[in-house]
Amino acid sequence: MPDRARIQFLYTGGTLGMVGSPRGLEPGADVRGEIAALLRDSGLDVSSGFSEFHRTIDSSNVTPADWQQMVDHLRRHRDEYDGFVILHGTNTLAHSAAGVSYALTDFGRPVVFTGAQVPFGMAGSDAPGNVLGAVEAVISGAFASVALFFDGVLLAGARATKVSALDMRGFASPHAEPLEWRSVSVREEPDPLARPQGWKNPLPYRGHDIAVITAVPGMSAERFRAMTTPRPSAVIFRTYGAGEGPGEEEGLPEAVGELVSGGTPVVVVSQSLRARVDLGRYAAGEFLRRAGAIGAEDMTFEAVYTKLMFLLSQGVDGQHMEKWLLTDLAGEVSAPRPAR
Repeated sequence: MPDRARIQFLYTGGTLGMVGSPRGLEPGADVRGEIAALLRDSGLDVSSGFSEFHRTIDSSNVTPADWQQMVDHLRRHRDEYDGFVILHGTNTLAHSAAGVSYALTDFGRPVVFTGAQVPFGMAGSDAPGNVLGAVEAVISGAFASVALFFDGVLLAGARATKVSALDMRGFASPHAEPLEWRSVSVREEPDPLARPQGWKNPLPYRGHDIAVITAVPGMSAERFRAMTTPRPSAVIFRTYGAGEGPGEEEGLPEAVGELVSGGTPVVVVSQSLRARVDLGRYAAGEFLRRAGAIGAEDMTFEAVYTKLMFLLSQGVDGQHMEKWLLTDLAGEVSAPRPAR
């Protein structure tokens, strides 16, 4: 990076920009002013720009169209800045970081998502520390990819998951170590976030109907069928442990198999925070493997959901979904086993 780094902040909304009201927290803080004062007092040698999203929203309302708006904005302003900080609500922060990661594997600029559990200006706010940490990560020169900074820790953008709405440590990366950047003054090759595959010239995100079903004791095949009628574009089945599910439930293996044979991919993720899905490890997961379901390895739920949305937007069909889902595009999966 040059001596004086040029950074743009993209404010999409979220807790860090909220103020108290009779209705509860709602948007209203002077985020631009807060950041200007923060940078002025920090002593960091940066110049900054500030842009508000096309609509500032609670992140609970973020959609794939919003991910595409972020991607388009970043590509449009790529050559004007050395890096970007995206200010985002925490509820879907990990989804957006993963979604943007898949679409920007060739971007060549650091992009750091951050947010806050407590708004600017409130006692105990973590917003100043998170914003300054994100800026320092961007100007470190240690990477040129998408990451997420929160509570002093930098995580790969497609590896993070939200683990708490109460503690300042709101995010974790269950299967990948935090990124080291503080001790790096000049970016070394290879970039710690870079992956050889990526996706060249991705098509825009489009909305697709992805059904998310959680296995619970006593669930019925009838309920599973009802939740997949009409037939969705893809199904994420949140099962137990390493991918075990209620295979003794009459009709459930057939219901999964009918979806797969009809072209709807069924992807199995674990409800456990730390797990690696292996549908051949236990007999209780074997029925899913026989039915043609895809084990999501050690990807987070956020990474799987956004990757399915990305791949469907690229026109990947059910026949080729396993190959691409298990291909590491943006650092989201650890050395996946070869597809069947």
